[in-house]
Amino acid sequence: MIELLKATFTRLIAETKVTTYRYLYDTFHINNRLTGIIGPRGVGKTTLLLQYIKNNLYNSNQAFYFSADNIYFNTNSILEFVSDMHQTEGTTIFFIDEIHKYKNWSQELKNIYDSFPNLKVVFSGSSSIDLISGSYDLSRRATLFKLPGLSLREYINFTTGSKIKAITFTDLLADYRSNDNTLAQIPKIKGLFQEYLQHGYYPFWQEDPETFYDKLSRIIEKTIFEDIASHYNLKTVNLIYFKKIVNFLAAIPPGELNTHNLASNLGIDHKTTSHYLNILNDTGLATLLSPYVGGDNLLRKAEKIFLNNTTLLYTLNKYLGLNVNIGTARELFFIQMLSNAGIDTFYNKIGDFRTKDFIFEIGGKNKTNKQLQPAKLPAFLVKDNIMVSSNNIIPLYYFGFLY
Repeated sequence: MIELLKATFTRLIAETKVTTYRYLYDTFHINNRLTGIIGPRGVGKTTLLLQYIKNNLYNSNQAFYFSADNIYFNTNSILEFVSDMHQTEGTTIFFIDEIHKYKNWSQELKNIYDSFPNLKVVFSGSSSIDLISGSYDLSRRATLFKLPGLSLREYINFTTGSKIKAITFTDLLADYRSNDNTLAQIPKIKGLFQEYLQHGYYPFWQEDPETFYDKLSRIIEKTIFEDIASHYNLKTVNLIYFKKIVNFLAAIPPGELNTHNLASNLGIDHKTTSHYLNILNDTGLATLLSPYVGGDNLLRKAEKIFLNNTTLLYTLNKYLGLNVNIGTARELFFIQMLSNAGIDTFYNKIGDFRTKDFIFEIGGKNKTNKQLQPAKLPAFLVKDNIMVSSNNIIPLYYFGFLY
């Protein structure tokens, strides 16, 4: 079986393309002894690991890659496998994919870390294992990299071969008019933006567009009935509620949905509903947005509840036979771009959203700034269906270039 694992590693490296890279590749490193990439299913974690090995380590025979969900590890421990490979093959860097699929992953990672000071371990896993500061306290040992789905910028680069660079949030707001000469001149940018909203968040869309939505629907199912089930030790009867919640999030505009009416529709208590929403947030299926009230962020309760990204929104509406609410899609795009760029974003009573220092109102091309007039902070009107900016008005798609 070990020979089969070796053959799989060799085949995967041979088939790994190194022509396009996720944005994280440029800053990813394995300087520390324990390194993790975490993110939702389907965003390219495995590809990034294999690209790193192929470009930096494969010919040195230092590294070995395997997936923790291989049947071999149903009856064999990862700790023993790493020990054997190190002693017999001299392997010093282990890349362990899908680590969350292995029942005792956190304890064995700690055991490897403590028992083999000359080894490095790089692992990938579900967003849910960001809760890594559990009983074995890996948080002080591991360096974690978070990988969300594609930005609009990455989608355009991947599909057109462009090499558009990211724009920082600070630069975008300080000099948004300068982008009119670059972003607005991208060929077919309006069509590319609409494509991105519908299917651009997950890089595997390019593999086979015809089966993309089916594959993504299976990812939703696996996240709920495999990742959530195993990580949170929940039974199938409980997992059905997660499927109902994501369907509600797809069908009902965020302003009309809160934990109270969601709990009422599900027929379960408010506390359980809140817990389930937090799990969906942790596993990359939902986004919970809190109001900006100052003070301790931990005390804020979610005011708006969204799906995690616009591609999920379009996919679920497709299978529910519904039309996507364009207002929801606009707001969700704005939120996912800022959040994935590491910018804390909050629901706000004046305008729609705010960061620490700025307020934003999201809308179509006919939206006015009436709701922003009481704002005491710098405020921007973010409009869909416009191509260039004007005074304190920024095209919505510009925010797709933040990472």
